[in-house]
Amino acid sequence: MGRYFLGIDAGNTVVKTVLFDAAGSEIAHACREAVSHCPHPGFVERDIDQLRHDLMAVVTEVVRKAGVETSDIAAIGSAGHGNGLYLLGAGGKALLGIQSLDTRANVLVDTLTSEGVGDVSYPISGQRPWVSQTPTLLAWIKRERPEIYAKTQTVLLCKDIVTHALTGELVSDISDMGGCGMLRMPENVYDDGLLDAFGIGDARSKLPRLAKPSEIIGHVTEAVARETGLCAGTPVVAGFFDVIASALGSGVARPGQASMIIGTWSINQIIVENIDFTSENEIFMSSGYADDRFMSIESSATSAVNLEWLVREYLEHDAEVAAGKSPFELANELVSQSAFREDGPYYHPYLYGAPGNGTARAGFFGVGGWHGRGDMLRAIYEGVTFAHLNHIDKLRATGVTFDKIILSGGGARSNIWPQIISDILELPLTVAKCQETGALGAAMAASVGVEMYHDYAQAADRMVQADRHYSPNADASEIYRKRFATWRELEQAMLPFWSRFAAAC
Repeated sequence: MGRYFLGIDAGNTVVKTVLFDAAGSEIAHACREAVSHCPHPGFVERDIDQLRHDLMAVVTEVVRKAGVETSDIAAIGSAGHGNGLYLLGAGGKALLGIQSLDTRANVLVDTLTSEGVGDVSYPISGQRPWVSQTPTLLAWIKRERPEIYAKTQTVLLCKDIVTHALTGELVSDISDMGGCGMLRMPENVYDDGLLDAFGIGDARSKLPRLAKPSEIIGHVTEAVARETGLCAGTPVVAGFFDVIASALGSGVARPGQASMIIGTWSINQIIVENIDFTSENEIFMSSGYADDRFMSIESSATSAVNLEWLVREYLEHDAEVAAGKSPFELANELVSQSAFREDGPYYHPYLYGAPGNGTARAGFFGVGGWHGRGDMLRAIYEGVTFAHLNHIDKLRATGVTFDKIILSGGGARSNIWPQIISDILELPLTVAKCQETGALGAAMAASVGVEMYHDYAQAADRMVQADRHYSPNADASEIYRKRFATWRELEQAMLPFWSRFAAAC
């Protein structure tokens, strides 16, 4: 068996490939920024052919950088952002790619909710209709773009475009399709009643074959091998919903272990052995993970995408950045230099809506003339973490317990943000050594698929290492409890204004 595993992570903002050895050490890395298009307010789309092109480019680059015999690559795994919608026509022709930041279906969500669709869908899938959810978007396409719907032959998710490009196979997996509300759980199968509730019963023939994440679903084609340098016939596994890949890549592999991902989305999740959709304490989504294992997930597009926006608009052209400093490093320095005060500015991280409220908007509150860039950035760090805390409180309300968090995602690379998170959550945190946890989790699925390791837990024991640990500061936590209460009061006060903004669009 080969000694290496290739992990591919196709997120909302970046396409990455990382080659790992069997101990989880990074051998080579390549990435390319993903380009999104916003043709109308609320629309966030991706060119599928560009995604395929970027994929081949980063695979070629990582093969070149690694300098290893590609016959030593035992298998390939992929991960991709969940939800959204990727539509292919005859012969795999790209039709439309919608990302999970898209909010075009706001009005449709209200309609589906008023029609009681959520009362049908939640007991089946563990989800109610929401704006970037795959069945909701597919229903929107059927109503608003019937010509595209008619041409659609296969409904895929982001990472399925990757596996199709590598193998020619049209397959998805239970973690991704479950996470986007397309499956009956806990069975992890398609459900005609669920599709009918969204008015897309005729889409059943458009759905791909389902596989387990570590199942080998195909092999690298001769054409891909010629283009990238990979070895034709290399096994490719179905892959993961990226949030679950990131959890696994950070070491979360057993029941009761909790993962927090501070990335484009706010991801807060815990592995459970049973799921119950009858509780009055509903959670945002559940996803298949492995045999008799599920992931309970609370999430929203309210995390580090806010910092990415501010960096892009206000820091990328800073003189220090022009001189070679990373804009994110500059952001951390500015926050570390700012004063931590109870009366500092507040920020609601709702650039792409709030959980259950697609009309919410981002905004600062309590800004004074004496505040500088560091204070505004600190407000973003805190506001994003408050949104994470909202989700964690909802998970706790279902009865799950955990006494620490394993942190991953872009925010985990900061030398200051993890301490703020620990103080606000009042929990100890561990940050994994590997920064590319999504790609590592995908590679770990590949290692299980070719039986290098018996299961995900064994793969985590062998391939994941901890890097840093943080403990909450009691004095800071006391101040944050007060600020969190005020932050929530401000949010409630803003609800009518956000609705007014939406009505004006």
